Amino acid sequence: MADDTCLHTKGHNPADVSRRRVLATAGSLLLLPVIPSLSQAATIVAVRTWPADEYTRVTLEMDSELKAEHFMLEHPDRLVVDIDGLSMNTAIKELVSKIQPNDPYIAAVRVGQNRPGVVRLVLDLKQPIAPQVFTLKPIGEYKYRLVLDLYPKVAQDPLLAILNEAQDDPLAQVLEDLARNNPPDAPVPSVPGQQLPPVATTPRPKPPRRTPDVSPMPAPPTPDRPLLIAIDPGHGGEDPGAHGRGGTKEKDVVLKIGLKLRKLIDAQPNMRAYMTRDRDFFVPLHVRVQKARRVKADLFISIHADAWIKPSARGSSVFALSQHGATSAMARMMAKRENDADLIGGVNLGSHNQQVAKVLLDLSTTAQINDSIRIGSRVLQEIAKINTLHKKHVERAGFAVLKAPDIPSILVETAFISNPAEERKLRSSKYQEQIAEALLTSITDFFDASPTLARRA
Repeated sequence: MADDTCLHTKGHNPADVSRRRVLATAGSLLLLPVIPSLSQAATIVAVRTWPADEYTRVTLEMDSELKAEHFMLEHPDRLVVDIDGLSMNTAIKELVSKIQPNDPYIAAVRVGQNRPGVVRLVLDLKQPIAPQVFTLKPIGEYKYRLVLDLYPKVAQDPLLAILNEAQDDPLAQVLEDLARNNPPDAPVPSVPGQQLPPVATTPRPKPPRRTPDVSPMPAPPTPDRPLLIAIDPGHGGEDPGAHGRGGTKEKDVVLKIGLKLRKLIDAQPNMRAYMTRDRDFFVPLHVRVQKARRVKADLFISIHADAWIKPSARGSSVFALSQHGATSAMARMMAKRENDADLIGGVNLGSHNQQVAKVLLDLSTTAQINDSIRIGSRVLQEIAKINTLHKKHVERAGFAVLKAPDIPSILVETAFISNPAEERKLRSSKYQEQIAEALLTSITDFFDASPTLARRA
């Protein structure tokens, strides 16, 4: 590369010559350890990119662990990453072509051999970022991974997505008032180096002076804000979820179901949907919970596609949170598999406050669990009309993603993706639509009969 950020050369020190002569007699001994070392040089086996509005992730998968250093440059904005113990190969060169034109953060990538054993990546940026660079050890189908997460310098407000989608909607003003009068405590996700977004404020008008002989006019009623349903398509990005024998990925089918459900919900007169992810990118479990709480959701629905060791397992299931153990061995195993998503998707454990995350996930209330079981039962009644039920009652286990203390939360396993027949159903647009319609019917029936937790409080 022509850019001086990519190429660096070192000259030879003449003083080293005499020392090399002294050591020449030991050359044959030194070659023994050096040759195996060179034969074990790391190799890039795959490169992947996951662009999204919230952040872009770049992943380099390697056959051995490496060290990486990074720094930022301005005017223009660039992220420079030096990877030690690596040489150029075809796979890393492919990263250049994997950058998509609509990536909100990366304009281009340049790769070069900075010096022997060190490859330098230069990411030309479209806007200032707060980078997170970390490594992950092998897990599941992945080897060692170097992860570059590019977050916006100014963190995004989770209500912004809803407001942007409601530009021409009569509920837009209600949602905007909600955002202004009850701003989120902090953006999600927040990482070191990010700034808080500015909070929009509306000056309150002064109350009119009262005249003794005139009765005050009654204040106009405040419009009731719409029901806000948080839709959480499971997995995403680096975490594919379960696989079907036909190659179907859980993360793909549940996203399609979630998008169909959002369309149905937004068509309702007093309802609005908010998605924890609307594209193929990874969201940590505790961030999914935080997102739902920050937008003050009235209900949280996490959508999944089950898998089991035997392909004969079939049927749909609904899970609610349990604080005292799982209701069955399968429920316990399912919870463990879903809770391992952060390990597979890849979380930078050094950048987020694990203690805060743990406290958040230990606050669940009895009222939340009771409401979750009630809405879960309604979901089972509706899904039973279109598919076999694996269990006819709501199962319970310690799912981390269901632990919002003030939001009824359920996890819906739409079908067994490991069952060939149900895998075909999950790939069907018709079945995806039927699941979305069943969920909508359950939601409307539940709220017709019950006020939300927040409004009861």
